[in-house]
Amino acid sequence: MAPERVADYPRPPRLEPSDDHVLITVGGEVLFDGKGCQRVLETFHPPTYYLPPTGIARALLSPAAGRSFCEWKGVAEYFDVVTAKGRIHRAVWRYPSPTPSFQAIAGWFALYPGLMQGCWVNAEPVIPQPGGFYGGWITSAVEGPFKGDPKHPELI
Repeated sequence: MAPERVADYPRPPRLEPSDDHVLITVGGEVLFDGKGCQRVLETFHPPTYYLPPTGIARALLSPAAGRSFCEWKGVAEYFDVVTAKGRIHRAVWRYPSPTPSFQAIAGWFALYPGLMQGCWVNAEPVIPQPGGFYGGWITSAVEGPFKGDPKHPELI
């Protein structure tokens, strides 16, 4: 199957269910291992996976200070990830009361894959979206160029 071209993703972004198997480890712990996620697809961004609240290891999350605003999804709140190996500040976020178009992810969790020990989609290691600001997941299923990549300054 040909990779999805992120240049063809919509703006405003689209939310879609995913049957992919997602595994996330951090500090030697499993943060998430399962299916039933949702993907947000936005022009020039690799997908951002949103994890169902019933499958995430909530004991590893600690509320963090600060909020942010997305013009499409609304106000996000943040969480630190805390393991025996340390604390990763503001590594996870969720939209407790998203806009009507994104109600399906109310309370679901997203994260920065570059801050995790490892993220996998269908057993393939994820490459974090460049730039540190974005939470996109790059796999062989998607093709760039990706926003945040310094090789494409027109997208930064």
